[in-house]
Amino acid sequence: MENRSKEKEVSRTYTKDVNANLDGHKVELKGWVHEIRDQSKIKFILLRDITGIVQVVLKEGEAAFDKVTRLSKESVVSVRGTVQKSDQAPGGAEVKLENYIVLSEAEPILPIPVVEKGSMRTTLPKRLDYRAIDLRKPANTAIFKVQSAIMQGMQEYLAKGGFIQVFTPCLMGVASESGSEVFEVNYYKRKSFLRQDPQLHRQLTVLGGIEKLYDIGPSWRAEKSHTIKHLSEHRTCAVELAFIKDERDTMRVEEGVIVAAIKNVKEKCSAELELLDVKLKIPETPFPELKFPQIYDILSKEGKDMYGEDPDAEAERILWAYVQKKYKSQFYFFNRFPFKIKPFYVMKFDDEPEWARSVDLNFKGLELSSGGQREHRYKQLMQQVKEKGLSPKNIEWFTKFFRYAAPPHGGFAVGIERLTQSLLNLSNVREATLFPRDEDRLEP
Repeated sequence: MENRSKEKEVSRTYTKDVNANLDGHKVELKGWVHEIRDQSKIKFILLRDITGIVQVVLKEGEAAFDKVTRLSKESVVSVRGTVQKSDQAPGGAEVKLENYIVLSEAEPILPIPVVEKGSMRTTLPKRLDYRAIDLRKPANTAIFKVQSAIMQGMQEYLAKGGFIQVFTPCLMGVASESGSEVFEVNYYKRKSFLRQDPQLHRQLTVLGGIEKLYDIGPSWRAEKSHTIKHLSEHRTCAVELAFIKDERDTMRVEEGVIVAAIKNVKEKCSAELELLDVKLKIPETPFPELKFPQIYDILSKEGKDMYGEDPDAEAERILWAYVQKKYKSQFYFFNRFPFKIKPFYVMKFDDEPEWARSVDLNFKGLELSSGGQREHRYKQLMQQVKEKGLSPKNIEWFTKFFRYAAPPHGGFAVGIERLTQSLLNLSNVREATLFPRDEDRLEP
């Protein structure tokens, strides 16, 4: 290891850019020591950064040959060397080491392995206990590169469509949907809560004249569900638009959002998809649509009688099998839910008031979003508040604005973690969450 204070500055090169075209060029690489391979008279450092892994080679007799063995895995280093062609090296090139600096040394024994060998695998709870180490695994990094591309695709599509990004409040003076599953905040002189959904403020934004908007941010639910698809804190891409004809207008926008996200992932993340062994297809539109009460008839034929209820996990599996067989589509909508199981703000069908213009988007049997058309007529809205047994006074902060006119409007909110989980065939939504929060986890 040498002092380089007087050496000519070389700009950093990322591992993905090391290839045969740079043969003979001097480079400086920075990253983590992924592995060290000792073949007696030749040694290899596999150096990892955000873009990939490159092979750094040194031979017996060179200055750093003996010192390299003492490097601990996951230490952060800066490496200087010369690129040389190599048919054996990944990408057709490697870096001949000249010198290196240890920027930060890792302890010799890691709490969890970054490189797992053999059939043994670290359990998910332990991985999450050491999440900052777990994220160093290239496959886990790939998940969040894909998630970033999902969001980029959504936002670009919405921006091109004239939607404005807004930021609605996360703190509420009342529970945003119901009195259950809420987190109370002990700060204000009155009761306050973390939002369960940005729904109501999105509607008020539309009433404020911002006709097309989207809001990306977190929501919280104090759920007691220990399942592979539930979290206490999750994020959504929530969309609202005015002057719709009916809920089908929101469905067409949602299809566009999903297709744009998948197209962007396929375009930007081919290496990540290959690493995760995932093959994505661009879904055909429009997505199939199943409606209530016909959905109950489908379930009944399979021995599942639950008329008037919200489909449970078993029902979702039955309906997914039905869609696969009939439509061969991974994405599909449920529409016309019973009004009795939906919130007060959902619009009813005027000629069939027991049914609501409420829509869920599903993917392979998993609910990804809820949405539909909202009730914009003040008298009908207040009647529905009473039907649901809500206090008009408690909800007046929201409903009073409808007295001054509201355009027909609707929207939806796509769960970002769930969409990532589904597209990448992950077994648990926590794998698609950077630092998950649930009933048992508040750290790290």
